[in-house]
Amino acid sequence: MFRKELLELLRAAPRSIEDIARALELDPRDVEDDLRHLLRSVRHSGYRVVITPARCRHCGFVFHKDKLDKPGNCPRCRETWISPPLVHIEHPAKTDRTN
Repeated sequence: MFRKELLELLRAAPRSIEDIARALELDPRDVEDDLRHLLRSVRHSGYRVVITPARCRHCGFVFHKDKLDKPGNCPRCRETWISPPLVHIEHPAKTDRTN
């Protein structure tokens, strides 16, 4: 049931792991494993996963999309002013097959 709730949260709006944990009243560390599993399984079911990577608000450095948790500091400028990565799941657009 938890992954179904998680799917509905991510379909509603882009969210960070911290946002998800807060909404489901869980520890953020507990959410990351379930989120990774959900992202693998929804890609095979026709949904589109959109990940906005974490970004340093000081120098603009963009982290890799595979990093789902918020980094501690920027490898370029060492600042800690980091925007967390956001995850969103979109239902695929229906294609018109009438000719």
